[in-house]
Amino acid sequence: MARDDVERLLIAGGEDKHIRAKYDAPATMDEFVEMAAVDGYMFTPEELDAVLKESGDVFEKNGNPPKRSIWWA
Repeated sequence: MARDDVERLLIAGGEDKHIRAKYDAPATMDEFVEMAAVDGYMFTPEELDAVLKESGDVFEKNGNPPKRSIWWA
C-alpha cells in the first residue's frame, strides 16, 4: 500500500543519515517520488503530501545546508 511505503521511507530516513542525505537532494516532490520508486517505494506525490500533512511535516527544505524535516525517528 502506498501509505505504508511513504511511512517506511520516512522511518528509514529517520534511522539512516545516508538515506536522509540522498532524499534531501531532490529539488521537487516529483523528483523525490521518482527516486523513491527506483528504491522500491511506490507512492504518488499526492500520497506523500497527504502523509506529510497528517503528521504536520513540510516538504520544503530549511537551513544551511538545506535539509528536509520530514524524517521520523
